[in-house]
Order: sequence, then C-alpha cells, then structure tokens
Amino acid sequence: MPSVDHRQYITYDPQVRNGEPCIRGLPITVFEIIGRLGAGRAFGQILTDFPQLTRADIMACVEFCEQQLGAALD
Repeated sequence: MPSVDHRQYITYDPQVRNGEPCIRGLPITVFEIIGRLGAGRAFGQILTDFPQLTRADIMACVEFCEQQLGAALD
C-alpha cells in the first residue's frame, strides 16, 4: 500500500481528546487505531468500527507511528 503524508491527516487540538494526536480533528486518536491494528484487527474491520475513517487515515496513523519510533531511535 502506498504511503501517505501523515501531516495531512493527524491533528492536535487541546479541545479534542486533550490534545492527543487525532485523525482529521475527529475524536479518534492515532493510538486507538494503532492499538486495534496491534490487536490483529484488519483495515476493513477498523473501517467498519469507524465508518468516518478512510484507508488513508489508517495509513497516516501507521506513518505517524513509524516516524515517531524512528525519531526515538535516532
């Protein structure tokens, strides 16, 4: 699957989920999505759970976490 620029999808707003990184200003955090992926949920299952999301939103969460992990390892 092609990568996406997570900066177009991940937002921070102190009024939404206490400023945690969220998807497009929705009250759905990156970590909720990554947690579901880590628990073995498929993209399709996550899209069913959160119909307002797109595959690109999920990929942005993955890209965001990859960047954060890379920065922590540098």
